[in-house]
Amino acid sequence: MSQTPDEPLTLTVHSMPQLDAASASRVASTRAGRWKMVLLLLVCAAPVIASYFTYYVIRPEGRHNYGELIDPQRPVPDIKGTNAQGDPVSLLELKDQWLLISVADSACDDACQQHLYLQRQLRETLGREKDRLDWVWLRTGAGEMNESLRAATDAAQVVLVDSDALATWLVPAEGRRIEEHLYVVDPLGNWMMRFPADLDPKRAKRDLDRLLRASSFWDKPGRS
Repeated sequence: MSQTPDEPLTLTVHSMPQLDAASASRVASTRAGRWKMVLLLLVCAAPVIASYFTYYVIRPEGRHNYGELIDPQRPVPDIKGTNAQGDPVSLLELKDQWLLISVADSACDDACQQHLYLQRQLRETLGREKDRLDWVWLRTGAGEMNESLRAATDAAQVVLVDSDALATWLVPAEGRRIEEHLYVVDPLGNWMMRFPADLDPKRAKRDLDRLLRASSFWDKPGRS
């Protein structure tokens, strides 16, 4: 019986398939789509990242803020009001800017006028950063503003709101009235700081400087 002689093992090497123009275009399109999806997710997450940065980075342990930090922060509610021109507005429309808020009856007694003056002065002392902060007077009561007060607050955001509705959002310190404080709201619409009654303007300005400096990389002047 004959035997088949041993034969050396042979290997066949196949070349890699070459992409034609259509296949290359599909690959490039898929890769671009994935990058767009990543960028979209980052854009959507940016406000959340900014919020965490504002809350945790600007308030490291050991720092002594003059204003009392609100924990947890309280988002601005959809409270309806009327602006100085008599048009209906929602407090939600005040978002996208840092806000320095006072609350007082429309009659605006001496304490109210002092708060309005301090708000204006604090904003002016911010220099080139002042356009990132609005001073806001949330006025209550059924009275009308007199003309001198209207002129004095021409640069402010003045909104007539219901005091009971407002009390569900802004809360004074124990033993104090809501009118005795100034309140700070971040551009995401979160009430995050309450200044003490009998305000020390220099210490309040330091807090505002820190807030604006810490948020400068993501917060820009004006509303979108």
